[in-house]
Amino acid sequence: MELLVLDGNSILNRAFYGIKLLTTKEGLYTNGIYGFMTVLQKLEKEVQPDATAIAFDLNAPTFRHKRYAGYKANRHGMPEELAQQLPNLKKLLTLLGYRLVTCEGYEADDILGTLGAACTRRKDTCVIATGDRDSLQLVGPYVSVRLARTKYGQPQVTLYDEQRVMEEFGVTPPEMIEIKALQGDSSDCIPGVRGIGPKGAGQLIQQYHSIDYIYDHLKELDIRESMRQKLENGRESAYLSRELGTIRTDVPVGTDIQGYVRGPVQKQEATDLMRRLEFFKMLESLDLGDTVEQSNPAEADTAVALVLHPDIEQLCSKLKADGHLYLAGIFEGRSLQRLSVVHKQAVFLLESPQEWDRVFALHLPCCTFDSKLLYLAVESSGAELLVETDALLAAYLLNPTAKSYSYAHLCQEYGIPLPSSVTPKGLQPQDLMRMDTLSACGQWQSLPQLCSVLEKNISEANQTTLLQNIEQPLARILAHMEQAGFAVDAKRIAAYGDVLAQKADALQKQIWEEVGYEFNLNSPKQLGEALFVKLGLPHGKKTKSGWSTSAAVLENLRYDNPVVELVLQYRTVSKLKSTYCDGLLKVIAPDERIHSSFNQTETRTGRISSTEPNLQNIPVRTDIGRELRRFFVAKPGCVLIDADYSQIELRVLAHTANDKNMIDAFRSGEDIHRATAAQVFHMPEEMVTPLMRSRAKAVNFGIVYGIGAFSLSKQLHITRQEADAYIRDYLQHYSGINDYMQRMVEEAKQKGYAETIFGRRRYLPELKSSNFNLRSFGERVARNMPIQGAAADIIKIAMIHVENRLHREGLSSQLILQVHDELIVEAPEAEAETAKALLQEEMENAAQLSVPLVADAKIGKTWYEAKA
Repeated sequence: MELLVLDGNSILNRAFYGIKLLTTKEGLYTNGIYGFMTVLQKLEKEVQPDATAIAFDLNAPTFRHKRYAGYKANRHGMPEELAQQLPNLKKLLTLLGYRLVTCEGYEADDILGTLGAACTRRKDTCVIATGDRDSLQLVGPYVSVRLARTKYGQPQVTLYDEQRVMEEFGVTPPEMIEIKALQGDSSDCIPGVRGIGPKGAGQLIQQYHSIDYIYDHLKELDIRESMRQKLENGRESAYLSRELGTIRTDVPVGTDIQGYVRGPVQKQEATDLMRRLEFFKMLESLDLGDTVEQSNPAEADTAVALVLHPDIEQLCSKLKADGHLYLAGIFEGRSLQRLSVVHKQAVFLLESPQEWDRVFALHLPCCTFDSKLLYLAVESSGAELLVETDALLAAYLLNPTAKSYSYAHLCQEYGIPLPSSVTPKGLQPQDLMRMDTLSACGQWQSLPQLCSVLEKNISEANQTTLLQNIEQPLARILAHMEQAGFAVDAKRIAAYGDVLAQKADALQKQIWEEVGYEFNLNSPKQLGEALFVKLGLPHGKKTKSGWSTSAAVLENLRYDNPVVELVLQYRTVSKLKSTYCDGLLKVIAPDERIHSSFNQTETRTGRISSTEPNLQNIPVRTDIGRELRRFFVAKPGCVLIDADYSQIELRVLAHTANDKNMIDAFRSGEDIHRATAAQVFHMPEEMVTPLMRSRAKAVNFGIVYGIGAFSLSKQLHITRQEADAYIRDYLQHYSGINDYMQRMVEEAKQKGYAETIFGRRRYLPELKSSNFNLRSFGERVARNMPIQGAAADIIKIAMIHVENRLHREGLSSQLILQVHDELIVEAPEAEAETAKALLQEEMENAAQLSVPLVADAKIGKTWYEAKA
C-alpha cells in the first residue's frame, strides 16, 4: 500500500507566502488555505495514494524546546492573517474525510518520520510532502520526499529519492542530518559549529560521513588546523545540533495505514464552508455533487424536464396566466441562439426568432441573467423587455470584487442546486447530435431560486433602488449603444497608419545612428544592452532576463540622453499604429461602424468599461494620439454632440465632504484649480501662474485618488517635503475634506465597506489586515471609492435620462458612446441644437448636489471637432 503524509504547517506556511493575500467579501483570509488545497490536489493526482495523513504542529513546547531553550527562539508568532486560516483549513480537511495527526511534545516532522519508518518496516511505500528540506534525511528505499511550495500562485512539487539526494548534495539521506550538526540552522536557532558553514560542513561529511567519525579521529583528520580547532571548540554544540535536528521515528501515534484511509465526505458541511471561503472553482473540481439542503423534501429531486419544440401557443397561455417570466438566453457573441423559458419544474427551449417574439410580445415582467444581451435580441422584434431582476447585475452589486459572475458560480455561492439530471422531452432525430449542448440549457431551471435569493440580499443591503433604477435600466441603454455603434472612416485610418509606420521607421533610424549600430528596438534585452552597456546610461535596473526598459525606467532617464526621448516617441508611434490603426481596422463591421461591448460588471467602482475594442482608451494626452478622433465620424446627414462633465469628482467630493470653502468656490463659478493654487501658495488669484495652477490641479485630483506626498512629488518633479507641504496646506484650507478622509476610513472599518451616496458598496477586508501596505490600500479605497463610485453613478443616471428623453420627445438622435465623464450623441443635423440642449440639461440635472453639476457640450462632424 502507499501512504501520503503531508507536513500541514510547512505546506500552509509556504502557500501563505507564495500567494498574495486573498480575502472573502466578509473578510476571511484564504490564500494559505487555497494554496494548501491546490498542493494537496496536485499530490493526490500524481501519487494516487491508498491513504493520506496530514500532520500538524501543536501550539505547545516540544522535547526540543525542553532540551535547548534557544530552539526556534527567533521565530515570530504566526501573522494574524495566517493564524486565522489554520482552524478553517483543519475543519475543511476533516469535512473532506482526511485524518489529521498531532502529538503533544513532538513536531509534525516527527510524525512524518514515524509514519515513514513504519511503512519501511512493512515494506509499504510512503510519500512525504513538505516544504522543509529537513525531511530529506528520511528518504530511503520505501520513503520519498516531495518538496512542495507555491510560487506565483501555482503549486510546485519536486521529487527526492535516494539518487536525487546523492546527486544534489553528495551525501546519503541519513548524512543530511550530519551536515546540519556542523552547519546548524539559523531558521530554527540550531547552533551548529561556530565558523563552519554549508560548504565546509558538506565537504567534511562527504569525506568522513558522520560527526562520530570526525570526533573519534579529530587529531588524524587531513584538515586545516584552524578547522580542527573550530571542531574541537564546537564538539558539544555539534552533538546538541544533531540531536535537535534529527527527526524522531518513535512518536506515539497510530501507524496502521488503514487508519488513514480517507473517510466519508461530509458533503453539505464541506460545501457550505467552501462557499463561505469562496472556493467556487475548487468546489467544482472536488465534485461533491448536489449538496444543497432542501427545506421541503418534495423539492429534493432536482431532475428537470427540458422541453424541446414546445407548443408555443400553449406555452404562452401558461405564461400569461402566471403573469411573470423567467428567461435566459444562449448567445454566440451578441446573437441569440436559444431562449430558455423556465416554467414550473420544466425548461422550455425556443430556437426560432418567431417563438422568441411571441414570448417577448407578452410584455410580462421577467427575471433573467444578463439582460443586456436579451435587450439586443428584443431590439429586432420591436417588443419591450420588462426586467424585474437581472441576476448578473444583482450579484455584481452584492460583491463587486468577485472574480466570476458565471451562472454556475453564483448558484454555488448562494447555495442554489443545479439540476442533477436533465430529461429531454419532445426529442427529435435531429436533436441527438447536440444533446450535450441542449442539456446544458437545463441548468436554467434554478433561475427562479437564484433570483429570489439575490432579491432578498439586495433588499437587505438597501440596494433595490440602485439595481432597479440605475443598473437594470442602464443595461437597455448599453444594448442600444452596442447596436448603434460608432461610424469610422476606414480609408483615413489606414492612411494614418501608413504615416505612423513611416514615422516609426524614421525614429528607428535616428536611434540606430545615436547608438551606433542596428538592433531590434522591440526587444527589451537588445534595447537594454544599447542603453545601459553601449551608451552607459545611469541607474539601470537589471532583472533575471536583462536590463529593464519599462516605461517607468525610461521616464526617469528621459533627460539623461536624447536617445531615450526618441525611444519613448518610437514606442508611442508604434503602439498607435499597431493597437489603434491596425486594431481598429480589424473590427469595423460591414455597416462601416465599430460596435464596442460595454460592460457593467468589470470595475470595482461601478464605472462602465469598454472592450472589443476599448473605445474608452483612445489616446488623448498627445497631439499624435488625439488625431485618431478625426476618424470617428457622424453618419451622412448627422453630427456628433460631445458633452463632458466639468470636474465631476471634485464636485462630488465637495458635496460628500460638505466642505464650505470648496462648495463656495464651485457655487461662485470660480476656477477651482486657480482658487486652490491661491490658497496653497498663499497669494492672490490674479498672481497664480499656469505652473502653480497645474500643480494645484494635481493636488485636487490626487486627493480624490488618495495620493500621498511621495507619489505627488514624483508626479510634479518636486521634493517630497514640498509635496507634503502642498497636501498639508490644501487640507488646512479645505478642512472639511480632511475631516471627510478620516471619517470615511472609520466608517468603512465599522461597516466593512465603503459606500457611495447612491448605495453602491465596495467591501474592504483589507482594513483589518495587520500588513501595513494592505491596510493602507484599504484606507485609500475607503476615501476615494465613495467619490469615484458616485461619479460613475451620476453618469449612468444621466445616460438613462438622456436616452429616455430623446425617445419621449420623438427625436432620432441616439447615444452612441460613454467615455468616463463624457457622453456622445449622434444627431440628425436638423435636431442638433435641440439634442445638444437636452444632453446638457439632463447631465446637469442627473443628481441634486450642494454644488452645481456643469456639462460642456459641443457639436462637430467628427469626434475631434466635437471635443475641440
